[in-house]
Amino acid sequence: MEQGAYQIADAARASGVSARLIRHYESRGLIPAPHRGANGYRYYQPRDIERLRFVHRARNLGFSLAQIRQLLDLWQNRQRSSQEVKRLALSHIAELEAKIRELEDMRNTLRHLADHCQGNDRPDCPILDDLAGQAEPHAASNKGQ
Repeated sequence: MEQGAYQIADAARASGVSARLIRHYESRGLIPAPHRGANGYRYYQPRDIERLRFVHRARNLGFSLAQIRQLLDLWQNRQRSSQEVKRLALSHIAELEAKIRELEDMRNTLRHLADHCQGNDRPDCPILDDLAGQAEPHAASNKGQ
């Protein structure tokens, strides 16, 4: 093994990113293609491990690959202002809040339907009726009353 370099399994352990994801991030251009030794093995440098950790943390926060690409560019540009980074973060927060509202709406609709489903041996089911477009949520709530 080359001095100070990591093979892919070691890079995976050091970064917390699986070897499969490391190869995926390479193919998407999020990390540069590593040096290959005479044996054909990939060798990652410590800066690659830092970059993998960065990408992994950004993915865990829900950033898209395109957003991560922008964040990586900003991270490596020491002349950048934090204004652009904050703009990206605030934009992502707005996206997350919209998704949260959508999920809450889905949960509330399903809770309403489940609350109005008798859950007995009869075939009537407001959940299935709603999925089939045969009942409006308010109509489903009146069934069985």
